[in-house]
Order: sequence, then structure tokens, then C-alpha cells
Amino acid sequence: MNVVVKNYPQLRQLCWNRPSDAVVDGEVALALYERNWRFVRQDEITPDEQALLDMLVAKYGNGHLLVA
Repeated sequence: MNVVVKNYPQLRQLCWNRPSDAVVDGEVALALYERNWRFVRQDEITPDEQALLDMLVAKYGNGHLLVA
């Protein structure tokens, strides 16, 4: 699964050092969310981004978002 970073505002913030047209693998996207969760503005996650995150957690995270 490929994720177009610019379509998801919080993920785009986490990928500030990547090109604006970056595409990442689903596993990489989930790892970015998990590793950098402290920078995610949870109250600003759009419904589309929440749906993506739910799908990533189900597919790659065995149903668990591992954040500290």
C-alpha cells in the first residue's frame, strides 16, 4: 500500500524533510505516526486521515497503535 503524504495534513507535518510529492509505503507511514506521535495534533486529524490511520493500524499494527 502506498500513501501520498500530501493528502494527510498531520503526516505531511511529520514528513517535513521529504519532497512535497512524497509517497511512502503503508508500513513506513505507520512507523512515522508511531515514532512521532508527540508531534501529531490529534484534535486536527481529518476524518480521511483518521480512516487512513485506522487502516494502517489494522493492516500493519495488528490492531494496536504503539505510541509512548
